[in-house]
Amino acid sequence: MNMGGGTILIFGVLYMVLWLYCLIDILRSDFKDQNMKLIWILIILFAQVLGPIAYLILGKNSKIKAY
Repeated sequence: MNMGGGTILIFGVLYMVLWLYCLIDILRSDFKDQNMKLIWILIILFAQVLGPIAYLILGKNSKIKAY
């Protein structure tokens, strides 16, 4: 099965959008523990593929909810 360059480009762009969304969300959010902001940024930077996915699943629970 041959994946064309266009398919790889689409996945690359989608990943970049997901990565930027997570990074901006981390920077704009307040967390229960201020160290969590730094920890999530490091996870996003160093766990390239799994970092943004982990943040979307687990990171939302560590934020301060604004009502």
